[in-house]
Amino acid sequence: MTSERTGFRFYPHYKPSGIEWLGDVPAHWEVRRLRSLANITTGGQDTINQQDDGKYPFFVRSQTVERIDTWSFDGEAVLTAGDGVGVGKVFHYVNGKFDYHQRVYKFSDFSAVSGKFFFHYFRALLRYEVLQGTAKSTVDSLRLPMLQNFPVALPPLSEQTAIVRYLDQADERIRRYVSSRERLIELLEEYRQAVIHHAVTRGLDLNVRLKPSGVEWLGDVPAHWEVRRVKQVARILRGKFTHRPRNDPSLYNGPYPFIQTGDVARAKKTIAEYSQTLNEQGLAVSKMFPTGTLVMTIAANIGDVAILDFEACFPDSVVGFVPHQKVDRDYLYYLFRAMKTEFLREAPVNTQGNLNVERIGARHIALPPISEQTAIVAYIDKATAAIDAAIDRARREIELLGEYRTRLIADVVTGKVDVREAAGELSAV
Repeated sequence: MTSERTGFRFYPHYKPSGIEWLGDVPAHWEVRRLRSLANITTGGQDTINQQDDGKYPFFVRSQTVERIDTWSFDGEAVLTAGDGVGVGKVFHYVNGKFDYHQRVYKFSDFSAVSGKFFFHYFRALLRYEVLQGTAKSTVDSLRLPMLQNFPVALPPLSEQTAIVRYLDQADERIRRYVSSRERLIELLEEYRQAVIHHAVTRGLDLNVRLKPSGVEWLGDVPAHWEVRRVKQVARILRGKFTHRPRNDPSLYNGPYPFIQTGDVARAKKTIAEYSQTLNEQGLAVSKMFPTGTLVMTIAANIGDVAILDFEACFPDSVVGFVPHQKVDRDYLYYLFRAMKTEFLREAPVNTQGNLNVERIGARHIALPPISEQTAIVAYIDKATAAIDAAIDRARREIELLGEYRTRLIADVVTGKVDVREAAGELSAV
């Protein structure tokens, strides 16, 4: 019999593991506690030397891992236990030293244990939050007694080796495909930017007569277009949030949407949702902008633009634009999309990369007649919709592959499916 989800065979015989989340395991597998497989020591300068690299999985606080640059997926198993409710990621250890924050698990019986099998085993359990579910404290997610008693479904060593071989190969194939999808997304985003840039600097008529704009980023533009400054085509309104500290809880959780730079960055074209709100006290130190306002970030992620789909407040790291007559708001949106590189160049390093209203207002743009602006917007909307759909499909493929890899690893290392035959075919290639 085979699994409909993975296409692999089941093991011929199973037995109860006695562990609720683990369920049944292959009849010839052992269910052992981690303390029976490893000796646990506290981290220190002499805990592990270079000759020990790659042999021992261990548990470490996540912020310590982030400070060490000798971590990769090239060695054996390393498991990080993050502070707080969440448990960290699974790493391989290459080289380095340990401090008192870390627990090192030295396997006591190498005839029964493969470090790489444990890498995949704990990797799967972390993703499914099994370890978090067994922790009793939100301060330290993986306490020592819990880890000592943690159950391990253990196949024979030769089978662990076969499982590792199969999962390593499968993981590599998935990574290569994901990398190709990520590259496709990069190319599609570059193409989308090129479509927008050409449309707002050259228009839609390939035979139109051109003239020098006198502006480096614009180059030659249609002869009948005007070259204007941003401040000449729109009012620029600075966001407002005067209270310090900004995270004062007395200002939040009211009826007024509060948009910040991350909301603008995540939006495609319109900001249709929000996660933070202000109350009356918060509104008094901020400023409400109407539905349809074109907004731009001028700090943090500089030059991101979007259109408000509801009334909202935003801080002084976001500015709003109200176009003048004969200036189409959506045309201005696409102009700003094309100008993001220019805005980034304009942000002075000595002010932490922030833009300001004066710098934005002084930038030059090319402005066609209003009827042509409307036609350009319609063209870009249609052209970029197809590109965005292709990007969404590629991102969804990456998401599904990640879910598949997670489920596959979990099924294989807990004995839900049998990959021994598939692993044997790999070794024969």
